Amino acid sequence: MTDHVAHLRSRALIRVGGPDARGFLHNLLTQDVETIKDADLRFGALLSPPGRLLFDLFIWGEDGDILLDVAADRREALLQRLSMYRLRAQVEIGADDRPVFASWPVVASGFVADPRLAALGGRALGQRDADAGENDWDAHRLALGVPDPARDAGGDRTYPIEANFDLLNGIDFAKGCFVGQETTSRMKRRGEIKKRMLALTFGGPAPDEGAEVLNGDLRAGEVLTGRDGAVMALVRLDRLTGDLSVEGRPVSANRPAYFPASA
Repeated sequence: MTDHVAHLRSRALIRVGGPDARGFLHNLLTQDVETIKDADLRFGALLSPPGRLLFDLFIWGEDGDILLDVAADRREALLQRLSMYRLRAQVEIGADDRPVFASWPVVASGFVADPRLAALGGRALGQRDADAGENDWDAHRLALGVPDPARDAGGDRTYPIEANFDLLNGIDFAKGCFVGQETTSRMKRRGEIKKRMLALTFGGPAPDEGAEVLNGDLRAGEVLTGRDGAVMALVRLDRLTGDLSVEGRPVSANRPAYFPASA
């Protein structure tokens, strides 16, 4: 398999510095930030107080500061929300304009392993030579059944567990409090997980976003985003057995390797 590098133009960076930076973010995000060292990379999220997904994040340690790799079209909104939470914390928050790159299927030299899944490859900050586009990267991600929460979560209507954060190292359930922690921990503890994001494959062009996934005559979910031949969908786990279809076309649900048998 050929190795590739792509510039992820859909991503942008925020730098959080100052003596309280780690503690400030640790109390907000789903991931342990206090123990991040320089060159460490972790995956997490900022949730709403009711526990819905607002921002997916890659969290980098660099020169004593924390860098947040976020959706480019959501960076300004995240800057505003972090400023709202800052209160008396001694932190400095601002944009960092370096580009974000991905390498796959291996972790290229100078890249750091993607913390979600080894098969995804690696990520790096700062200018690199690229031989592929972001569409190529998306095809690789979809083939592995990994959602893009910035596009697939639909604003604030999705719980992080529905976007597989618990299976992709995006939630540290041992770290203690974070925004939305009560709902998230209760869902995991009680097993109240009725829907998850799952890749669907089919022949031909992608169906419309929001199109119903049917199991016979029963509604089994809805299409989120995708491309010709494959989409990400939010599906009911109890309606995956049987003949699935979207817009009258047969589709197949691809259970990813990272799903446990009970998920």
